[in-house]
Amino acid sequence: MVDPLIEKYPEMNAFRKGNIMARERMIVLYDLSAATKGLVIGTGNKTEIILGYTTLFGDSACAINPIGDLYKTQIRQLAAHLSVPDVIIQKPPSADLWKGQTDEGEMGITYEEVDRLLFFLVEAGKSVEECMKLGFSRDFIRSVFTRARQNRFKRSLAPIALISGKPIDENIFDQQV
Repeated sequence: MVDPLIEKYPEMNAFRKGNIMARERMIVLYDLSAATKGLVIGTGNKTEIILGYTTLFGDSACAINPIGDLYKTQIRQLAAHLSVPDVIIQKPPSADLWKGQTDEGEMGITYEEVDRLLFFLVEAGKSVEECMKLGFSRDFIRSVFTRARQNRFKRSLAPIALISGKPIDENIFDQQV
């Protein structure tokens, strides 16, 4: 389904191709959800969400995300608890958009390392200085912060230009009719 578009632009890089494939995959899933009157379930975890390792309107699109508040390492622990085969748990995380692609290879960091940092920052409320005392380098922390900041837009709905001067108040629709 994506080949005609990709073939039209022979200079297209892997990043663009990957985004097209991720979005096309979501089109298929949403069509199947409409056909079966089901919901698209999200598979993004907290680590991917914070780092922005997701395609907007691609793998980040879903009706509900039951694992979105679990770090990648917690997903692996849950999988082990549920007796998921080791071959699956130990498989290098990948969007599988091209041969040899891995999340950690693309990002240049391991989930284990970044999850430890994110846990201390997000869950434990540690400061940068406290994290450095725990053994994290300033450069590593900076790289995680840079990635999280650059991808902040993926973690919220698109801003709406307020032209009327009155935003939508969802509480209006909670009234009894």
